[in-house]
Amino acid sequence: MAKKYEQFRCQPRLPKFAIPKRYDLKLIPDLIACKFSGTVEISIDIVADTKFIVLNAADLSVDSKSVRFQSKSESKGLEPLQVEFFEDDEILVLEFGETLALGLAVLHLSFEGTLNDQMKGFYRSSYEHNGEKKNMAVTQFEPADARRCFPCWDEPACKATFKITLEVPSELVALSNMPVLDEKVEGNIKIVQYQESPIMSTYLVAAVVGLFDYVEDQTPDGIKVRVYCQVGKANQGKFALDVAVKTLGLYKDYFETPYSLPKLDMIAIPDFAAGAMENYGLVTYRETALLYDEKHSAAANKQRVATVVAHELAHQWFGNLVTMEWWTHLWLNEGFATWVSYLAADGLFPEWKIWTQFLDESTEGLRLDGLSESHPIEVEINHAGEIDEIFDAISYRKGASVIRMLQSYLGATVFQRALAKYIKRHAGSNAKTEDLWAALEEESGEPVNKLMNSWTKQKGYPVVSVKLKDNKLEFEQVQFLSSGCEAEGQWVVPITLCCGSYEARKNFLLEKKSQTVDEASSSWIKVNVDRAGFYRVKYDEQLSAKLRSAIESKKLSPMDRYGILDDSFALSMAGQLPLSSLLTLMGAYREEPDYTVLSNLISVSSKVARIVADADNTLLDNIKMFFINLFQYSAERIGFDCKEGESHLDALLRGELFATLAVFGHEETLIEANKRFQAFLEDRNTHLLPPDIRRAVYVAVMKKVTSTDRSGLDSLLKVYRETDLSQEKTRILGALGSCSDPDIILEVLNFLLTREVRSQDVVFGLGVSREGREVAWNWFKENWEHISNTWGRGFLITRFVSALVSPFSSIEKAEEVQGFFATRGKPSIMRTLKQSLERVHINAKWLDTIRNEKGLAECVQELAYRKY
Repeated sequence: MAKKYEQFRCQPRLPKFAIPKRYDLKLIPDLIACKFSGTVEISIDIVADTKFIVLNAADLSVDSKSVRFQSKSESKGLEPLQVEFFEDDEILVLEFGETLALGLAVLHLSFEGTLNDQMKGFYRSSYEHNGEKKNMAVTQFEPADARRCFPCWDEPACKATFKITLEVPSELVALSNMPVLDEKVEGNIKIVQYQESPIMSTYLVAAVVGLFDYVEDQTPDGIKVRVYCQVGKANQGKFALDVAVKTLGLYKDYFETPYSLPKLDMIAIPDFAAGAMENYGLVTYRETALLYDEKHSAAANKQRVATVVAHELAHQWFGNLVTMEWWTHLWLNEGFATWVSYLAADGLFPEWKIWTQFLDESTEGLRLDGLSESHPIEVEINHAGEIDEIFDAISYRKGASVIRMLQSYLGATVFQRALAKYIKRHAGSNAKTEDLWAALEEESGEPVNKLMNSWTKQKGYPVVSVKLKDNKLEFEQVQFLSSGCEAEGQWVVPITLCCGSYEARKNFLLEKKSQTVDEASSSWIKVNVDRAGFYRVKYDEQLSAKLRSAIESKKLSPMDRYGILDDSFALSMAGQLPLSSLLTLMGAYREEPDYTVLSNLISVSSKVARIVADADNTLLDNIKMFFINLFQYSAERIGFDCKEGESHLDALLRGELFATLAVFGHEETLIEANKRFQAFLEDRNTHLLPPDIRRAVYVAVMKKVTSTDRSGLDSLLKVYRETDLSQEKTRILGALGSCSDPDIILEVLNFLLTREVRSQDVVFGLGVSREGREVAWNWFKENWEHISNTWGRGFLITRFVSALVSPFSSIEKAEEVQGFFATRGKPSIMRTLKQSLERVHINAKWLDTIRNEKGLAECVQELAYRKY
């Protein structure tokens, strides 16, 4: 290979001698042969002396005879001496015989590609219409796959305008980012031209071609909003349409900037890797994240649709209008859209108490960030292949949580004004994290940059220990790791505390390792009020006891009750709090009224039951009995049947509560669920199985399935095959692994790899029972080749690794897993693999701590038989 090309290889970014200004792009998809061809004319500005033009391309064949360079300042066009394609670097190098004239020019190329089945680039998705299987063509370009559709400068900072033309069969719907400018029908082909877009990044370009129905509405200021879905499902788009129209108005006010395009289309795609994608003016979704069926969708589905729509529409400002300069700043897009989607959902559905539910987001962030294999919010990205793995709980959830922490520190009004200023200042261009801090600093007068650097530039977070000595409170921060290991980090921590009531508040910044504050209160003291800060709190014994009675006497807010429980669980896992103390604390939540707190209690109890089963099986019956008794009060209050006019939150709770009771083997739940399932099999419209309890009932059905009595599995698969609702299919897939018979688990896993399960949905079936994890791991090893070939090019492969490796709790298993991947590691799974192995080590350490804990068996027995 010629030396002269080496300078362009193995570089994280493209050279900057040419800047794209406008793309005139024509695409011709062939939905039968699953191929596409296209031409692109790129208006570029040559800003430095060069004989080369270097741009991105991947999985395309470029016709080298079609490549022409025409400078605006010269009459003759140039053809390249050489057109070199570097597959590993995903670049196309064009070499010309002379130095290119500075200034504006046009670069013309023709190309061909495959409509792939990998759910990235320009791909195909299948659907049925009148019983016949058909293909649609869809784009998914984020993070770095526009280059798989057309040669381009595929980096967020290389913004340009796009003039798109699609040539498609005349009976199909063809959509792009902008409204149609002109449509010509020639026989059975139509040529659709779209208006030129405003300036935007390549990863937001979109096109969809297929058969669709739609519902439409308009915002008060005349923006046409449509929801497109499969023919016959248009009614299922109405809820999302209503949310979208209201959300656009809400964001227009909040950002003090109107939505910047003339129309907004949202479309449900049957095969889609992520949840949704915020393409400018044409947002694509998984069906489960956009469609809502009054009869068959659960409350959880309704909430999912609302928050995903709000998240994607937030991106139309935060991401699309103002775009991160490079993927290092991805969290600006995702953390912010996550946070503001809660703001929107709260505005539309105040009865959902969504800010309390937001704590689930921060818990997921804290859970991942408690690993030494975590990463800072801002990550150096050196190759396009590394980007996928940072679309994780750090960018989204920790990102959203530190934004909530900062907003609660600066105050809501100041925060909103600064954001509006930031959006107006950077509209149509790119921004870095520092630009957001600068706007917030100007508006608030606080040293935001200094405050936030410790949260975005280093990984992890602190646990703040609080001790009461001689009427003084001693605060000390140390980095928290779930493994209980020591680490070096230090943060600027916004400390808030309440003493005996929410009226008596204090706050200060803990900038050093430790600090002392005067405190004369004899009552309870709660630190990190409403868990607004991204840190954990550890109390001394006397403060803990007071908080426990404050929980029982309902003195604390739901957010604070949640925070105490979740921190105690994390501290127990890290070996800093005996399991008996955690269990005793859990007993204080028996009459807990709040959905989000109960939901966390459910998840903690499931994790504790699993680790106890590994540590000391003799404790398991008593532990399960304690947990079943713990949830009895709520189960009786809520019952199996929904009540007239009940709250959205009760509907959410019912499904989670009974699924957990089924997993713990609660006999009454199992009998009732199986009775209702039989009624459902006889009559699909029975009122005995409303959508909110279906998953719980399916779990209960699978709990009873064995190799000798498999009728429940066969019936569930029959329901799976009949339904065309994606939400129902994923509900069933999520329940199949609950069976305790390893032979059945193997059969279920093999079913996941058949044509009957779309490749986007396989990950829902990977959560198997404790009894099935060994079989699942062996199945994964045996099918590695197939799994790697099918999912290895996208981020879904990481879900296999975490789901199948993390549940183990022995060092031997960690070594076996490491050995297996020693020769099979792919760069795209390395981060996830290390994190999963660390979780196995943490489990192993936790298990040892439990085995060595004195008096645990007596404590568990006392709790199991306690009479309420």
